[in-house]
Amino acid sequence: MPLSVPMADALEGGMIVSIEALRLAARRILPRWLFDYVDGGAYSETTMRRNLAALVERYFVPQVLRGISRPNARTTLFGHQQDVPVMLAPVGMAGMLSPQGEIKAARAAARQGVTACLSHFSIVSVEDVARVVDPVSLAFQLYIFRDRDLTRDMVSRAWACGIRTLVVTVDTPVTPMRARDARNGFRNLSRLSARHVGHMALRPAWSWAAARRGGRTMGNLDRYGMGTNLFAQAATIARELDPDIGWHDLAWLRDVWKGKLVVKGVMLPEDTVECVRIGAEGIVISNHGGRQLDGAVAGFDVLEENVRAAGGRAQMVVDGGFRYGSDVVKALALGASGVMLGRPYAYGLATDGEQGVVDVLEYFRQGIHSTMTLLGLGDLSVVKDIRMTSFDK
Repeated sequence: MPLSVPMADALEGGMIVSIEALRLAARRILPRWLFDYVDGGAYSETTMRRNLAALVERYFVPQVLRGISRPNARTTLFGHQQDVPVMLAPVGMAGMLSPQGEIKAARAAARQGVTACLSHFSIVSVEDVARVVDPVSLAFQLYIFRDRDLTRDMVSRAWACGIRTLVVTVDTPVTPMRARDARNGFRNLSRLSARHVGHMALRPAWSWAAARRGGRTMGNLDRYGMGTNLFAQAATIARELDPDIGWHDLAWLRDVWKGKLVVKGVMLPEDTVECVRIGAEGIVISNHGGRQLDGAVAGFDVLEENVRAAGGRAQMVVDGGFRYGSDVVKALALGASGVMLGRPYAYGLATDGEQGVVDVLEYFRQGIHSTMTLLGLGDLSVVKDIRMTSFDK
């Protein structure tokens, strides 16, 4: 199948030039309101910018003449064997970026030997995704709703599908102002407006694909009577997310879920200690890609102290701002077990579907391998021996 012009512009010799080039390609394909929903952050987007800046501020001190021709980046994340230490983060409504988007992303992850975490708010239901890939290669993201029976039912569905890793997101008790969404009139919608249809008219390829697949809802929520279209469901979700959740709710979930429990959205070392005490096997150091608390530090900023707080009792994953394989190696050197990728694969999914996600994962794989070779690092067992430095401005 021939590549779209935007995707072709993001490639050189069949390889992605950069995630930024892919981002620009996605912007040319998606309607403005949908691109900004994926690309934007809370309020001034200070946190989102910090995620990128934090990674730039640490520098490698390489060692040479180590004869590393075939670096080994294989690892295990939450019991799943990985070819490289990355996994796909949950991206809500990924099925709007490309038809059957969640299935395409899961297939791409399986092809590249990494884990995909399915969003609670996915267009394709967890049952449908688990039918087309080995569920062992999947994790499922959960939000805790006011209705605990609904939450329990969602947990039971994930388990029944064969999924054994649950990622509970704890940093979204409320949804803050996201200025781009507000400017695009994408808050509190009940249906598409003429303005949004106008945006879609400027993106005919995406609109044609959207028209062919018909009306869309969040497949995971269809059975709960939360609305008859995507926007009605989104409005219901905003009311149903429980701002009153506390540690007792995490303890309850630990009792309900018999597989591996991962807590996503932790930043404070004391919170890491409590997660471990309750029995979480994994923690994702994350500020939700800058989409929640504006003015927060980056996950990378606080990674080391959270790793120390965990004391080896839980696997530590980090997300937010990772755009290069070298970024991933920096996180591993500070003690992370792996990195979650969100926006990068969303851009790839929007531009070229399943193959776009494969290309993104291959871009990170090659970046990790080349960085390891240049650092004289044969495998990840000695990654913490890498020397890094930073410079005061």
